[in-house]
Amino acid sequence: MKVAFQGERGAYSEAASIAHFGEGIEPVPCESFDEVFASVESGAADRGAAPIENSLAGSIHRNYDLLLRHNLHIVGEKIFRVRHCLIAQPGAAMADIRRVSSHPQALAQCEHYIKRLGASIEPAYDTAGAVKLLKESGRRDAAAIASRRAAEVWGMQILEEGIEDDAANFTRFLILSRQPEPTTQPSKTSIVFSVRNVPGALFKALSVFALRDLDLTKIESRPIPGKTWEYMFYLDFAGNASEPVVVRALDHLREIATELRVLGSYPRDLSDAVS
Repeated sequence: MKVAFQGERGAYSEAASIAHFGEGIEPVPCESFDEVFASVESGAADRGAAPIENSLAGSIHRNYDLLLRHNLHIVGEKIFRVRHCLIAQPGAAMADIRRVSSHPQALAQCEHYIKRLGASIEPAYDTAGAVKLLKESGRRDAAAIASRRAAEVWGMQILEEGIEDDAANFTRFLILSRQPEPTTQPSKTSIVFSVRNVPGALFKALSVFALRDLDLTKIESRPIPGKTWEYMFYLDFAGNASEPVVVRALDHLREIATELRVLGSYPRDLSDAVS
């Protein structure tokens, strides 16, 4: 199975894909999130793995917008523990390190550690990309922050693992497919909808779930291009679109919403990674 993800080989998105599908996948690295969605939609990849939110940094807005632009289905989720490593050239020592490079988000998540290290920082386009560039440079006074897998893929040395300032660092990835995949497992459903800009409209929309005791797990608003101060609302809730109570809730919502699209019903990730 070909699985598209953003970043170089060894990126956290690749590690999450392997954690979800297993080691047998054929990784398809992409330069951008746009390319991930396009690769799945065109058939160049069978599945895509796209991060949608991080427990520390919040939502990845670009991928919310891409969900609406592409005709893809969410068929799974993976909640992945982000464990940062300080990675250097083989044979380098901690005392050698004067500069640290990584994606700006990873640098921010390791801010206090880097200060204690006394190193300068250099932003990079990708965590695994920082490891690739470090390997190519041959520098022994520099290090990169990335995943254990990135060190393994690029043949580099891990000086220290678990260097993030907050251990409660998880990223939720969505698994994308051209076709829906029905499931009987405990599910989550993702939808996107809009309502008229009148008092109480959003309250009425959300009440269709409260009236039926459906648990809302996430809500996100995104601007509607060309309509100033009007928004699409992305909603995740526990339940499957094939269940009678969910069918009734969505039928009720269609009476209120000006637009409604079901992005997918898929198995919830209930693994130990979220505990």
